[in-house]
Amino acid sequence: MKLHKIAFILLIIGGLNWGLEVLGYGLANYLPATLMTVVYVLVALSALYEAFGHKGMCKACGN
Repeated sequence: MKLHKIAFILLIIGGLNWGLEVLGYGLANYLPATLMTVVYVLVALSALYEAFGHKGMCKACGN
């Protein structure tokens, strides 16, 4: 359950960053490329984790 919360928070960060990128203020403009690569990988792994494990954890999805 703790991993679910971490993944959810990373997905929120990723989504907000995409919105900021549209406006030209994304994290990539302010952080080193290596750190941004790590953030992008963590967000992508979080998306995969949520995509494949969401139904088993979500009360609204009928579990």
